[in-house]
Amino acid sequence: MNDPRDNDFQSMAVLIDADNTQLPKIESVLHELSAYGRIIVKKAYGNWKKQILSKWEDEIKRLAIKAEQQFDYVAGKNTTDIAMVIDAMDLLHTGMYDAVALVSSDSDFTPLAVRLRESGMYVIGVGEKKTPEAFCNACDDFIYLEYLKSSEPKKEKKADKKSQKSKKQGASAPESIDEKDNDTPDLDEIHTLLRIAYEKYQDDDGFINVSSAGTYIKRVKPEFNTYLYGFQKLSDLIRAYPERYEIKRYPTSGNAGVVMYRCRN
Repeated sequence: MNDPRDNDFQSMAVLIDADNTQLPKIESVLHELSAYGRIIVKKAYGNWKKQILSKWEDEIKRLAIKAEQQFDYVAGKNTTDIAMVIDAMDLLHTGMYDAVALVSSDSDFTPLAVRLRESGMYVIGVGEKKTPEAFCNACDDFIYLEYLKSSEPKKEKKADKKSQKSKKQGASAPESIDEKDNDTPDLDEIHTLLRIAYEKYQDDDGFINVSSAGTYIKRVKPEFNTYLYGFQKLSDLIRAYPERYEIKRYPTSGNAGVVMYRCRN
């Protein structure tokens, strides 16, 4: 797989073939693709009147994906592919996008991937291992869904446990945050994103700049703010969990320096 550090796309589009992908993996797909750059278009295509797609509604709303309705004009014929191809070509001709992700295991998208690459767009395919080799080879990168985690139900928030952990490790929290507030978000997702960032952006020494990790997390969770978790800075949050992370500080010409971390096994 291509090293995401080699790219930092500013305008990415993600087009999802709902008929040929796994709903439980969609959030992980967006996490993975966010390592490549800024996603500005997220669309999912399907005939949402079908019972088989009925469970998509909640996830589409939660992840702010635009649902594109495509009726089956003839019984037994799926027209979702055509709608997705038309939109992809429209996006191409705007000249606004430098990368597109095609989320599908359908080989019918092979000519589309070839055409987009010929026009200079970076093409990322996302599908199951059963995806035909031709489609995989037509992309610059291909991500297998089997290697991504499925979304799990949100765990019950345990702000008091987090608060005790923060105090034990001596992390400083802003006075405006009530550490016992039951509305404090769960940190499990942030730890997951910190590990993903570490795996994608680590340098030759196995460390990642905390600033780079913060940029990645904001791509995935625009609402992310360390104050919500009781910390002034992301580096403070990381320092509060020495059993998870090793910290290294590199001096610079300024006073701040560069803070790096790596995940412990």
